[in-house]
Amino acid sequence: MLFTEDFLHYVWKFRLFDRINLQTTQGEELEIYSTGLHNTHAGPDFQNARIRIGETTWAGNAELHLSSSDWQRHGHTADNAYDNVILHVVYRDDEPLFRTDGRRVPTLELKDRISPDLYNRYHNLIFGAKTIIPCEASIATVDGLTMQNWLTRILVERLEKKSETVIATLNLNRGDWEETFYQFLAANFGFKTNALPFELMAKSLPQNILAKHKNNLMQIEALIFGQAGFLDEDFTDEYPRSLKKEYEFLKKKFNLTPIESHLWKFLRMRPQNFPTIRLAQFAALVVQSNHLFSKVLETKEVKALRDLFNNIQINNYWETHYRFDKESKPVGKHLGVASVDTILLNTVALFLFSYGKHLQQQYFISRSLKLLENIPGEQNSIMTDFANLGLEINTAFESQALLELKNNYCDYKKCLQCGVGIKILKPA
Repeated sequence: MLFTEDFLHYVWKFRLFDRINLQTTQGEELEIYSTGLHNTHAGPDFQNARIRIGETTWAGNAELHLSSSDWQRHGHTADNAYDNVILHVVYRDDEPLFRTDGRRVPTLELKDRISPDLYNRYHNLIFGAKTIIPCEASIATVDGLTMQNWLTRILVERLEKKSETVIATLNLNRGDWEETFYQFLAANFGFKTNALPFELMAKSLPQNILAKHKNNLMQIEALIFGQAGFLDEDFTDEYPRSLKKEYEFLKKKFNLTPIESHLWKFLRMRPQNFPTIRLAQFAALVVQSNHLFSKVLETKEVKALRDLFNNIQINNYWETHYRFDKESKPVGKHLGVASVDTILLNTVALFLFSYGKHLQQQYFISRSLKLLENIPGEQNSIMTDFANLGLEINTAFESQALLELKNNYCDYKKCLQCGVGIKILKPA
């Protein structure tokens, strides 16, 4: 048989082996009361197991290997953490195992106790030829409750991992949530292509400087475009010339250093997504929104959250320009519905979750998940693949969870750690 140790863990955890007349390899009667708690960290594989060998009941840890000889190969003999192993569970018992005091470690061999049907289903799942995901032939048959519970769990996993970056940045900002939110929001305005230069620009221009000029759109635009590196040229139009003059004064006043303009990407982008347009929108948002993160925390309704980012009025110059000194046909440059949804998904929902997690307040975590339930699902190739397999994807809650499923479970064939995979393999 070809399988991994994970498969043995799965078989043991769910007791998917023949338990009739169980005996140790030394012929002692064996009964399993509890397989224990699966340990994914260092130490024995299952903790707090309870078994009976002969007339004696034991409580302790169980260690699993494909072969008994793996115990020695893995260096457990010299590791005190394995002294309280009460049962060694193996597929093949190829050599006796003894403790340091000379006593033999009780061993259960599963070689003839795993059904061929279970193994074949596992083998087809893990090693079969697939084009999208290992369970592509079966995922649509998984019941809705199982799917929903698993998607909820891995969505929380995804948000927990992302929140680690938020908290790390928060610590660098000395616990300032507003500054941290401002930096992440800026990166979000750059989307994937220009996220880095947007983030660098925001970090080079702290909010306390912008706050001194909140009531002056020209000065806010000058600071933002200047720090982005877009005001170091000689311009023809009056608007960029005025911005440059204003920025040169503010740059000296606050001892500012702009980022390199070559970091910004324009190639193969729709003009509406040019970084110049996004910077203009960001400047308008800064002017219109005081203490934005505090407002996010206070705003309970999803529609009201959307309104924080809707109807941002940018400078009229950008109605007829995509870049400085280059006139274009008049087109509205406000934030579209899809852009607002992206901000709500990648910044607002993440910060509500991170704030709740950091302060241990479930209320904000619940608000984060509710917000994701009210944002339309993302449209990308991964979602298209899942839709073609028969899954309905209506909300960002579902699409974000499915991204986590694909990128961190399916792609690594971690089917035996996945609620969907376990459900498919488990006998009816």
